[in-house]
Amino acid sequence: MSVLSNYDTWKQFLNDRVSQAKGMGLNEETISNLAYEIGSFLGEKVDPKNEQERAIKELWDVGDEQERKTIAGLMVKLVQHS
Repeated sequence: MSVLSNYDTWKQFLNDRVSQAKGMGLNEETISNLAYEIGSFLGEKVDPKNEQERAIKELWDVGDEQERKTIAGLMVKLVQHS
């Protein structure tokens, strides 16, 4: 099963990656910037696999750069509080 097939699995995967980045000494801003880059890649190259991912992609698609950065930052915060 792909990590993108299940929303909870995706959040856990992202949380693990955020924890690894923090362990490497990356700060919140750098992590959010990386999340933005990953979001950009996923938005262009990956078809959403579930309803939650589809909603996030739709928001991503209508957002400008600043709004997309906000979405990326919020996703990082979300997985840290899960």
